[in-house]
Amino acid sequence: MSTSIGQNNLENQLDQMVREFVKEKLETIMKEERESFFKNEHPELKNQKNGTYTRQLDTKYGRIEDLQVPRDRDNAFHTEVFSPYQRREQWLGETIITMYQKGMSTREIGHFLERILGHSYSASTISHITDIVMEDVEAWQNRPLQKRYSVLYLDGTYLKLRRDDVANEVVYLVIGVTEEGYREILGFYVGGKESSHGWQDILLELQKRGVEEVLLGVFDGLPGLEEAMKTVYPKADVQRCVVHKVRNALNHARKKDQSAIAEDLKPIYQANSLDEAEERLKDFSAQWKKKYPKIVKGWEEDFSVLTTFLKYPPSIRSMIYTTNMIERTMKEIKKRTKTMNSLPTEQAAEKVVYLQVKEYNERWSGRKLRGFGTAAPALKK
Repeated sequence: MSTSIGQNNLENQLDQMVREFVKEKLETIMKEERESFFKNEHPELKNQKNGTYTRQLDTKYGRIEDLQVPRDRDNAFHTEVFSPYQRREQWLGETIITMYQKGMSTREIGHFLERILGHSYSASTISHITDIVMEDVEAWQNRPLQKRYSVLYLDGTYLKLRRDDVANEVVYLVIGVTEEGYREILGFYVGGKESSHGWQDILLELQKRGVEEVLLGVFDGLPGLEEAMKTVYPKADVQRCVVHKVRNALNHARKKDQSAIAEDLKPIYQANSLDEAEERLKDFSAQWKKKYPKIVKGWEEDFSVLTTFLKYPPSIRSMIYTTNMIERTMKEIKKRTKTMNSLPTEQAAEKVVYLQVKEYNERWSGRKLRGFGTAAPALKK
């Protein structure tokens, strides 16, 4: 206990020393500013100095309680020192929002700010500050989109959300890829359980925002999702995620057979043409139909939606036969919320997801996906 108290006292002393140093430097700068003002800018003004006044100033080093600010009789001189601090609320808001984005809870942010600024902010106050993000969320969710996308990736993940009690609720996410190969998150939607009806509503919303044509939709095997896609975009191709299908097959096989089944499935989705893939499926069926008839039947029934990618240029096939890209994005979003036991409201979930989505889109805006440049002429036909 005594060691802990001693350490806290030392930390407090160091904090005080830093603030005293900052105070001294700021006061020196302001005095020099006033001297320059009267000597170089307004030499006609003489004997106008009028001592100092005291004010508080919150800095990233903590609160300075008695900063001495020079002044003159006619209030002609104004220091530039406060310019970085005049928009303190904006600085504070940006700091809080950044910490919130990184997965810190409102209570943790409050404790941190108390340590830095010397006075506390309640969890509800911090939540109110982050509410300014909701205006950006609404504007972002309603922004116009491009008319045509080569690929739409659809996927959902679950976050713990507290309403009357805590339960897992879905976050729907849509990534679009242009013909030139630039990707962006087009929208996200929070609430309920993932369903084909939910996805149809989301696709209709995208259509309302300007997305008139989609060449290919890539998603997992959620029942009814293919029909939802075709209802909104009847001319779009559909690609079922091959990686999900392989995992499903292995989950239905005994452990000793899993490696062999995985190897025998590879020639199907690594084929160079649809005809070659069909031949490899026949080989797989001959090898495993007797022992695992349901696995074989599943691949035979879904063969057409598992091999749609073979209709597309070889340079992008590795990008479109799986939902891996959007899954990695979802994984990062969940990582940022892992430190929060649960999100207190739907708005809180939207704020966290939006900040992460915005960061992704800014990062992706100047990066073209590999292979799409070569494929662009074919995709524009």
